[in-house]
Amino acid sequence: MNRVAGKVALITGGASGLGAADARLLAAEGAQVVITDLQADMGRQVAASIPGALFFEHDVRDEAQWRRVVGKTVAHFGRIDVLVNNAGLVRFGNVEDCDLETFRLQMQVMVEGCFLGCHTALPHMTKGGGGSIINVASVAALKGISAIPAYSAAKAGIIALTRSVAVHCLEQDYKIRVNAIAPGAHDTPMTQAALAQLPQDNAGLDQVNARGQGTPQDVANLVLFLASEESRQITGTHIVIDNGETVG
Repeated sequence: MNRVAGKVALITGGASGLGAADARLLAAEGAQVVITDLQADMGRQVAASIPGALFFEHDVRDEAQWRRVVGKTVAHFGRIDVLVNNAGLVRFGNVEDCDLETFRLQMQVMVEGCFLGCHTALPHMTKGGGGSIINVASVAALKGISAIPAYSAAKAGIIALTRSVAVHCLEQDYKIRVNAIAPGAHDTPMTQAALAQLPQDNAGLDQVNARGQGTPQDVANLVLFLASEESRQITGTHIVIDNGETVG
């Protein structure tokens, strides 16, 4: 208990799935949490279930909304120690079927959203003496999945951005660790909706059929570790949590 006591954590995409599990576990371990999402009703319900939690409706593509969310978080809690860039979405379409608008949407939500989160939160985290940024990528960044090239490219962009931000923080002696996690299939509403769209013979179902899915709690446990001081020597890397999906 109390592995992140006294810390303030901002979690995007916190209305359901991985983000909601992250928020609940970080709060249970002593953090004050701020949840953001475009799914306002669901986000408010999650926040209401966590003592002291705040919810803000938030489009992560919008820089002004980022400034508002971060500003209100700091005004209320006085600091930000942990940023979890979790917001994401997936749209199917191979390289021939996916149109440019769909490709750009996924890049904007995940790559630009992650960039804006780091860009906006960093000055406040440095004033607080440091912290941890956790960017949610995917095993789709590490393997070829023909049905989701835009999603895969966005998640790979998150990993590359993570490294660059981590090096910047080291160069500036900011005491801010920056890491990415790359989950495989986990049982979330987004995953279930995505899998339902795939033909049963699609290679994207291989891992699920062979070994099943993890739970949001599995990923939340890793987020908690990276948010805590237990991971104080870890920065600039990505950690895969996929039950062996990318081993071979």
